[in-house]
Amino acid sequence: MQMLRNASLFALLTLLLDFVPLVMAVLYVIRPTERHLSLMRPLSLAGLFSGLAGGALGFINGLIGIGVRRDAFVDVYRVVAIGAAESLVPTFLSFACLTVAWLLVAAGMARMRLEPE
Repeated sequence: MQMLRNASLFALLTLLLDFVPLVMAVLYVIRPTERHLSLMRPLSLAGLFSGLAGGALGFINGLIGIGVRRDAFVDVYRVVAIGAAESLVPTFLSFACLTVAWLLVAAGMARMRLEPE
């Protein structure tokens, strides 16, 4: 929770955007229509790019933070490790949400095939 309190507005937005494809996939499982499936593709790309942008921003901020430290050589490995770990959170969350979302889409497609027309 401490990480969310320290996150910037852009980081919070990228984390929020990662959940949008997951919500659409849940809607598709509940009601599998071609319209929901067609929205899933661009929303997945938006979630993927959001996660990558959040990870890149985290690395940028980590490198800037290292650059402005006056005592850079005291704990540089610890600072780099913490910064790299925090910057990978949006990317990991994006991939995790997209994995679950597309598994739900697969379940919705199977459900759509089983329903009588």
